[in-house]
Amino acid sequence: MAKITLIFNHSVVEITLNFSHSMVEITLIINRERSKCLDFLRFLLYTVMMKRMIFHQLQKWKKNPRRKPLLLRGARQVGKTYITRKLGKEFPGFVEFNLELSPKLKRVFHNDLDANRIIRDLSLVSGKKIIPGETLLFIDEIQEEPKAVTALRYFYEMIPQLHVIAAGSLLEFELDQVGMPVGRVSSLYLYPLSFMEYLKAKNQELLMDTILKPGRFEPGSEIVHEKLMQLLGEYMSIGGMPEAVACFLDTSDLHECFDVHRTIIHTYRQDFHKYSRKYQLKYVELLFNSIPALQGKKFKFSHIPGEYRKRDLQPALDLLVKAGIIHKITHSSGQGIPLAAAMKPGVFKLLFLDLGLSQTIMGTDTASWLLQPEINFVSKGMITEAFVGQELLAYSLPDQDGELWYWQKEERSSNTEMDYLVRFKDQVIPVEVKSGSPGTSRSLRLFLNSHSDSSYGIRLSAANYSIDGDIHSYPLYCVSRLRPQCLEQIISLT
Repeated sequence: MAKITLIFNHSVVEITLNFSHSMVEITLIINRERSKCLDFLRFLLYTVMMKRMIFHQLQKWKKNPRRKPLLLRGARQVGKTYITRKLGKEFPGFVEFNLELSPKLKRVFHNDLDANRIIRDLSLVSGKKIIPGETLLFIDEIQEEPKAVTALRYFYEMIPQLHVIAAGSLLEFELDQVGMPVGRVSSLYLYPLSFMEYLKAKNQELLMDTILKPGRFEPGSEIVHEKLMQLLGEYMSIGGMPEAVACFLDTSDLHECFDVHRTIIHTYRQDFHKYSRKYQLKYVELLFNSIPALQGKKFKFSHIPGEYRKRDLQPALDLLVKAGIIHKITHSSGQGIPLAAAMKPGVFKLLFLDLGLSQTIMGTDTASWLLQPEINFVSKGMITEAFVGQELLAYSLPDQDGELWYWQKEERSSNTEMDYLVRFKDQVIPVEVKSGSPGTSRSLRLFLNSHSDSSYGIRLSAANYSIDGDIHSYPLYCVSRLRPQCLEQIISLT
């Protein structure tokens, strides 16, 4: 047990933490001004209870004698700063700089790019020693100073023992301008919390073990299946943005979670002017507001309400993709590996960053996910399909920018589609997302008949596990099993 006493504006706050079998009980005794402590409590919950898959990779990076300066990449507010600070606790020293909050620091990189001088100046400015091999140096919002991005290669060449991590909410735009120091810097990609990470935050390790157990997956008892579907309903209602999850763990109040969503959405909108030209702002805003309702189907610019030209909307879409807010699901023939070899770049579906944010933008009633999850998986098939895409990205190899693929055959009389294509060893495995009961899976069988190298297909639905010949039916909470190459980092959560 640990007890912490804090003072907020002369208001005494006593926080008691009881740790037992990975359970955390938090008790607050507050004399007055309780509201001023909620943000701190939410951060405390996030720090104590949330574990991210990427942390396993960061620990491996820390111990690797051949490591390179590391770029943490991902959209704003997916947890890059938090996870780096958490890693910093494993070092004797941790020094953090934010070039957006402290713009004067940018001058440190102006004179020259001598890594030893830069470290000396940063040490003097911070009042902390930066010792190679002992200190983790974290440069946040590094995109604010292009020369700081370039300096990363010289950290590697001149002080290879130094642990350096850099991050930035709009980093991709700066990398386009200054270039990536190839061979001198490595990257890890971070996305919103996955469902497995959500289960960990809820202290549901036993249920995680049930999903992750090695070998062929077997159907669980109906009561266990119903429990997992109930937890999945929670996740579907709030999404995976870390602050929203922390809010729900703290309050169990969806209205407060929606407030968090709206704040994040507002922050994203405030960023538009940072990477868009003035004449592009209205197009970026229009796509941002429209795409959540267009998920799950082949995207056409004509679907955007109003009379707009593709040549105006295409650059705006590219900006949202680069900002990490939108992901493309690109068409592939699925006739072999790699999937990109037979892609059609101009044929794609779109996926919004987080299903919680997209539902808030659409004004969807997400409380019904808690009350009647089974009915919602039927009536909100578009969101269910988006959930699977979000999960597949979250379980992508962390050192690669995640890619999503789908297949579609359009004919006059019918339209056949596979929602996702995934790679398993040297095979292309089709994945069909069924919002209701499994059904006949006509599209899945048509794909298998026309793709002889695909030995089986996967059907995801609200039903329990079953096998029907070459079709394996998994419950929706088992998407993690479709990414066996990432099993090590998923298991690291347990």
